[in-house]
Order: sequence, then C-alpha cells, then structure tokens
Amino acid sequence: MTAITSLAVLPEEMSLARALAAIAPHGVRTGCRLIRDGDETHLLPEEARSLPARQPAMRRASGAARWIAHRLLADIGIHDPIPRAPSGAPVWPDGMTGSLAHDDDMAVAALAEVGDIISLGIDVEPALPLPDDIFALVATSADRMDRSDLHLAGRLLFVAKEAVYKAVYPLDRQVLGYEDIAVDLDARRATTRIGRKLSLVYCTAPRIVVLAFVGGVEV
Repeated sequence: MTAITSLAVLPEEMSLARALAAIAPHGVRTGCRLIRDGDETHLLPEEARSLPARQPAMRRASGAARWIAHRLLADIGIHDPIPRAPSGAPVWPDGMTGSLAHDDDMAVAALAEVGDIISLGIDVEPALPLPDDIFALVATSADRMDRSDLHLAGRLLFVAKEAVYKAVYPLDRQVLGYEDIAVDLDARRATTRIGRKLSLVYCTAPRIVVLAFVGGVEV
C-alpha cells in the first residue's frame, strides 16, 4: 500500500507513489511527499524533542517523512510517535520495521510488520548522474552494474548502499563504509562485510529510490 500524504497531490508525488507501489514487496507500505513550508509542525512532541538538528530545512524534511509514516501506521491502527534514537535511526513501534529518507525536495517512508521482512531501509535521490569524485568514493571492484542504466548507475549505487546501511544497522550495530557493502544491481542483491545478505528493489523515475530489506519475501 502506498500513501501520498497531501490533499493537494502534485504530479511528481503521484508519479513517485505509483513507482513505489510497483516495486514494494508484499507487506511493505510506502509513501512520499514533496517537502513543504511548515512540515516541521507535523513532528509530534516526542519526535521534536529527539531531533538534535535545529536547522529549519532539516526539521521540515523530518516532519514530512514522519507525517508519511504516521499515516501509513494509522492505516493499520497504530498511532505511536517515531522518535529519533541517538544513533540517528527512527524508533519504530513494537513489531514494526521501517525507514525514512529525504533529499532536498522529496521525503519518502517505508514500513512493514516484522515477519517475512526482518528489517528494511529506504533512500531517495534526484535522478541525476553522480559526480565523479563521489562515485570514486562509493564504488568498489566488488560492485556489479554491467547492465544497469549507465547514465544513473553511480547514483543508483550510492542510493543502494545508503538504503542497505539503514536496513542492517538495527540488526548488526556496525558502522559500515561504502567499501563494506557490495552491491549487484543486476541481481538486485547486496552483501555486507560480515556476510549479511539483502534484497534490493528500485525505481529510477521520477526519482531514484531504493528499498533494501532482510527477509525471505520474493520480489
């Protein structure tokens, strides 16, 4: 199920919502929202207190992402806050796993009941090539991108590794660098340096979004 959490839905939100619905594994709920002025007011009091960032842009983005997640949770009868842990990860209600992300303009969220999916991560970036200097930091000889869209392969690799980190940190509590995650975009799989294996699904339009998850769900 996908939520577009705005009464005045904009075309880019509708397009990305459809793309997320098309890639989401069974049982994963997703949503998106273009970040708007005033979105920081959607932070619940416990959430607002847990966020160290005082920059208005960061709080707006966090508010937009959590508003999506609040509505996805409300669909299944859960109305708990989603505070930020000291590690930076969102703290989900018991029995749930999820992830939040945003770029400069768009916020996204994904969540699922813990079961076939144990943990998941999401990340989003504009559908633009990755600068060469950043690509040099992200890519390793273990990564496989042979048949992916070469125009966007670097950015897709970057987003995939960010999503993988979000999915595995709650399980392994290990800080990973880009060199510690091997991504095979063709096989839609990733492996961390300790052998944790994840599945990947992604879209590249209207934005690049990757969902990384640990579990036995077929995609």
